[in-house]
Amino acid sequence: MSPVQNLQQRKIGLRDGARALAPLLLAVIPFGLVLGVTAAGGVIGGGLGIATSFIIFAGAAQLVTVQLIDSGTSLLVVVITALVVNIRHLMYSAAMAPHFSEFPRRSRWVLPYLLTDQAFAVSILRYETTDDPVYKRWFFTGAGFALWSAWQVATVAGVVMGAQIPESLGLGFAIPLVFLVLLIPVVQTRPGLLAAIVGGLVAVIASSAPYGLGLVIGAL
Repeated sequence: MSPVQNLQQRKIGLRDGARALAPLLLAVIPFGLVLGVTAAGGVIGGGLGIATSFIIFAGAAQLVTVQLIDSGTSLLVVVITALVVNIRHLMYSAAMAPHFSEFPRRSRWVLPYLLTDQAFAVSILRYETTDDPVYKRWFFTGAGFALWSAWQVATVAGVVMGAQIPESLGLGFAIPLVFLVLLIPVVQTRPGLLAAIVGGLVAVIASSAPYGLGLVIGAL
């Protein structure tokens, strides 16, 4: 591939990745507001709340971390719980590994930082239709960076607005909505629908499991 073609594939990949991810931001942005409001009103404060979006960059794990610190939980339990909440990323990583193996070493080290539920969902579907490693790499980059940017803005907005956001707005709906919207592009077959229903039901039944393991049990 010539340098010109390479550059063109990069641009197309970035654009397509951002476009594929964009509809999912309708659920992600309210979630970011929830995190910002929760952090600003708690012990951790707005500054550290915003910092978690840069350092942890994992919505559910961030929210759990903020809430546990707020309740005076020990640091060890906070860290373990955050890791358990994010354990699903092991499954995402295993599915993405064959594709990432085609990327340059620097990308294999940096791009996992952008791995989220949403970036995984849109990327793994697109990878089924293309074999071009350059396009794959930049598609994932575009999707991941689009979500990262929106998440930072939403978190800051939540911190800044804080108590000005009325409780009647009911932003709590955003947390389950973030994951429910992922079913739209992913569930395309009857076996997939069955797996989603069974996994969802088991996760709900096991929701009282310690350390949030209900989600992991449902996935298994």
